[in-house]
Amino acid sequence: MKKKTEKTEKAPEKDLEAGAAPAPKKKGDRKGGKKKEKIFHARGKRKESIARATITEGKGIVRVNKMLIDFVEPERLRDIVMEPIQLAGDIASNIDISVNVKGGGVVGQMQAARVSIAKALVKHSGSEELKQRMLALDRNMLVEDKRRVEPKKYKGPKARARYQKSYR
Repeated sequence: MKKKTEKTEKAPEKDLEAGAAPAPKKKGDRKGGKKKEKIFHARGKRKESIARATITEGKGIVRVNKMLIDFVEPERLRDIVMEPIQLAGDIASNIDISVNVKGGGVVGQMQAARVSIAKALVKHSGSEELKQRMLALDRNMLVEDKRRVEPKKYKGPKARARYQKSYR
């Protein structure tokens, strides 16, 4: 046997009076909010290193792993990272660049940071001329080097070398 359910009466709707709270705002309604800041991200790889560059509007500050680029030693590595920024010229003067790098060695990390900065600058500027200048100077600035370490195989100490045989 099925039980009959009784219908419950709905509570009477209250009319909004002058003193009542206004309806909640919809998701898209924003008055006087901040303008959305343009942020560009790019990734670069070199050997085992992976770098992620973030570009925001700013004063021209460059940081690698939260450290100012001026403190990166030796100077040769600093020049590797600054190369795409110098090619960009005025485009890079009013933006902040922050790069996070992990994995690999120091040189590989700086080369990965260089690739990520170059990609982010091209994306930020949207300039085909800048892209062509970077490709003409060094193709590896925008195109990642796809070479990776070959995995070790069985019957050998390394990827290609084999254990020696002795017949005596």
